[in-house]
Amino acid sequence: MSNHLYRLARFAFRRRRLVLAAWLAAAIAGIAIAIASGGKTNDAFTIPGTEAQNAAAILSARLPAFSGGQTTIVFATTTGTAKVTDPAAEAAIESAMAKLTSIRQVSAVANPFQSHLVSPSGKIALGQVQWSALAAGVTDSSLAAVTAAMKPLQASGVQVEYNGSVYPGWHTVASEVPELVGLIIAFGILMITFGAFAAAGMPILGAIIGVVTTLMGITAVASVLTIASASTTVALMLGLSCGIDYGLFILSRHRANLLNGMTPEESVPLAMGTAGSAVVFAALTVIIALCGLTVVGIPFLTVMGLAAAASVTVALLIALTLLPALLGFAGTRVATFTRLPRLGARAERAARRSAADPGSPAGARWARFVVRHRAIMLLGGIAMLGVLAIPALSIQLGLPSGASQPAGNTQRQAYDLTTEGFGAGFNGALLIVGQDTRRPADTEQIAAALSKLPDVANATPVITQNGISLIRLIPESGPSDPATATLVHTIRDHRAAIEGQTGARILVGGTTASNLDVSAKLSAALPFFLIVVTGLAFILLTVAFGTILVPATSILGFLLSMAAALGAQVAMFQWGWGQHIFGIPPAQTISILPVIMLAIIFGLSSDYEMFVVSRIKEDYTRNGGARRAVQRGTGLSARVVTAAALIMFSIFVAFTFTSDPTIKAIGFSFAAGVFLDAFVVRLTLVPAIMAITGSRIWYHPQWFARHIPDPDIEGQRLARKPAQRELAAAGTRGAEWRSSAAAVPPGTGRESAATG
Repeated sequence: MSNHLYRLARFAFRRRRLVLAAWLAAAIAGIAIAIASGGKTNDAFTIPGTEAQNAAAILSARLPAFSGGQTTIVFATTTGTAKVTDPAAEAAIESAMAKLTSIRQVSAVANPFQSHLVSPSGKIALGQVQWSALAAGVTDSSLAAVTAAMKPLQASGVQVEYNGSVYPGWHTVASEVPELVGLIIAFGILMITFGAFAAAGMPILGAIIGVVTTLMGITAVASVLTIASASTTVALMLGLSCGIDYGLFILSRHRANLLNGMTPEESVPLAMGTAGSAVVFAALTVIIALCGLTVVGIPFLTVMGLAAAASVTVALLIALTLLPALLGFAGTRVATFTRLPRLGARAERAARRSAADPGSPAGARWARFVVRHRAIMLLGGIAMLGVLAIPALSIQLGLPSGASQPAGNTQRQAYDLTTEGFGAGFNGALLIVGQDTRRPADTEQIAAALSKLPDVANATPVITQNGISLIRLIPESGPSDPATATLVHTIRDHRAAIEGQTGARILVGGTTASNLDVSAKLSAALPFFLIVVTGLAFILLTVAFGTILVPATSILGFLLSMAAALGAQVAMFQWGWGQHIFGIPPAQTISILPVIMLAIIFGLSSDYEMFVVSRIKEDYTRNGGARRAVQRGTGLSARVVTAAALIMFSIFVAFTFTSDPTIKAIGFSFAAGVFLDAFVVRLTLVPAIMAITGSRIWYHPQWFARHIPDPDIEGQRLARKPAQRELAAAGTRGAEWRSSAAAVPPGTGRESAATG
């Protein structure tokens, strides 16, 4: 592999204008196709095969008017003795609700006075809007018309808030601020690391070109396939992180070569053949793991995995082709330090000292400390991660409800007002769909049986038509309450008794039941996905390093950091320890978070593992001495891994400053995972384990070497090339010397001149 990468980098370096033009053309073509296709991602996802999804499919086929999204409009009077039942307020509410019937996509409207949804105090009322389209299909113009219809009512002093599966303002507008802040911080970290503008900007430029190309491709594909917005988020995060990491690792090796006296044309291919090999295996590990999402059998996860894998693939291709071309344009400028006060001089001292004496930087001192105190560091690191992981044992997965929103959010205010006026259960109604219902009396009988179950506030028949009955069941508990989940399971487990002699077959659907089904399906898929990911990674890392113990320690370390990050998330967001820091109430862990975390943290973990261990193996292969190799390899990679981890940590922390509680939790979890995996696992536990095991860490069965090719990840074959060239040159000089010495007559006193 090292020879192939060497030749590829040499080609890209020499044909740099062609390579740059090709990548710019690909990015421009992607933008043009994306604009022309009009593709858009969406926030809705379904999991086929769940009961709630089957119920929705039946409604769509047999009762389409009740198969779309729902909006709950909450009316409240909060001043003095005013009530919504006052004649003026009641007339204004009825007038506003009447306007909704003419809005496109609205199939039914129930004003609170007809449906008797007025609180006993008379201060709160609930209006219902049924849409003919699914929540994701309700247009922004239709939602804007709802807002416009309510404005005169609000002007009269009635408070209006919204809740439901779709409502005005339900779309979370993605902000580019966290990414921009993250890129600015990344540039600052790279400037501190390299002390040169060209070196700091190059990894970021390559990552941006790769991300633009990938996201435009995903947008174009979204015109023919359903792609969830989470897919682009994951692709963006992994594209930026992996793109910067890969560029950073190769660039750092190239600059060390330059500082050691190589020319750019010699240095770039050699850096690619050594550091590039580790980059290829790091990327392949991530790509295979992401493609492993396809085996879970959940469509939106499959699309998310493939989109993220495409992003990492583009990042890899950028690093292997565009980066050498850019380095060709830059020449020696990547090793030309800035004249900014302190920054340039300090970076230059560190770089030249590291190139001349790899044992001098702070990373090398840390590596020596870890090796010297390896047992204590190993036990201490495991203990710390174990303690952080304890809260993960009580994790509760779910999807966010209005209760988890910030206090000023309309969904949160609607949730609180509904709970105050009617009880928490009105925020999470269940829809009971009966098939083969012959008459309305059968629907009444099923509703009566449902009303007798524990935790049921009421069960009201809505319609019986086309052999389908629809019953709206209100639990006494809220949508995120474990009691509601118990009620759903009770209905499903005892459906035969509830159906009685009606001949109907009931299904439990609705937003709350759908959320429970999604969470259950994701929870069930997570262990299988984890096995697939770690299994494939184990195989690939075994091939890369020619040993079984290195992949085993890598995967165990990843599991520890993953558990610790989840535990920290549970403590801060589910237990509420971070309530005053983040300004959001305690809530369940969003069910998609562990899967996305597993993909992203695993990807970054693989990068850091390859960067550290490949340098250790390279030193061990060249010089021998297992513990000495751990010290030198860890010291040489510590600065790069630290910079890469701090960049991603900063990007993820930037997401915690958004207003969306779900994004806050995701940003915190990713930041914790990156920090713990890079600094505790890769730069502490892994070196400590390798120092304890010594040369045994490189053990492999005898049959392994016979059947598995050596990919030469450390670039040992390339390391021989300069030596061979020197020997060849020395041989030529020796022949010249012998010929000149033969021409000098003995005893003339010129022999010494010839030998000199």
